[in-house]
Amino acid sequence: MRRAKYLVTVLATAFLTACGGSDGDDVPAATTTAAATTIDKVAQDRGFNALLAAATKADLGSALSDTNAQLTVLAPTDTAFNNLATSLGFANAAAMVNALPAAALKNILSYHVLPGNKPASQLTAAAQPSQATLYSFEGQPASVAVSTAGGVKIGDAVLTNANVVATDVAASNGVIHAIDKVLVPPGVLNIVQMAQLNPELSSLVGAVTRANLQGTLTGTGPFTVFAPTNAAFAAAPAGLSTQQLTTVLTYHVLGSQVLAAQIPFGTPVATVANQAITFNAGTPPTITDTTSAPARITATNVRASNGVIHLIDKVLIPAL
Repeated sequence: MRRAKYLVTVLATAFLTACGGSDGDDVPAATTTAAATTIDKVAQDRGFNALLAAATKADLGSALSDTNAQLTVLAPTDTAFNNLATSLGFANAAAMVNALPAAALKNILSYHVLPGNKPASQLTAAAQPSQATLYSFEGQPASVAVSTAGGVKIGDAVLTNANVVATDVAASNGVIHAIDKVLVPPGVLNIVQMAQLNPELSSLVGAVTRANLQGTLTGTGPFTVFAPTNAAFAAAPAGLSTQQLTTVLTYHVLGSQVLAAQIPFGTPVATVANQAITFNAGTPPTITDTTSAPARITATNVRASNGVIHLIDKVLIPAL
């Protein structure tokens, strides 16, 4: 009965096909008629309980109930909030909301709000592959990426995608589109948390935990981390001692924030392991370690609260 109650309906058959439907039990039903109540009341009626709990702590309830506003809310389901919580080591969404500072929750939720009333047809317009949010980072509105390849997806700052699972839930002051993942903004969570939320970096997170470096990488910083993907770790030498692993991992860390545009090509750069790496210009750029095989930089500028992450396709090997 519950699954039937929340069966997703959408405005246009084409958009339903793009979304691929939904199999989530906590996805609210969409509506095609103008709602008589504000976003906060519609969200409550549709069961976005974790979203509203976070908004209450972040003191955003008045924004969602503002009758003079017109907003678009990309609303994570309760399951999405629980998934974020467990990825960050919390028991559930309620524990996460209780633990995170109100300012962090406000930034995260603001990243889910677009100015203006944007129905699904406008949100997925080919001419607008990105959408500015109400969250500002370094003085500019932070954007989310919109893709219709393989279903409608919203990309965030941690290089992951949320699927749009219900559209055009109308309110008197805007519209809600339900998504199956909490979007992660730039500059709010620390380096370890950002890595925890990217499935391609789970091996790195495990190695950091084994080497007991998580305390360092959650510190003030700033740091630059060249993060090997899971595939890179699978191809790396095995059987390292904890001390050797610590040397390997700190060889991937710079003791300052270096964005992609600031990488000093052709000059050896000291790492936290007190051994140098060299950056080589190219498409993509590469990093030379102590071996003959360079690592390619495959993604850049994953911005954390205490530095930046760049993804690489090889584990850098120092002198051990």
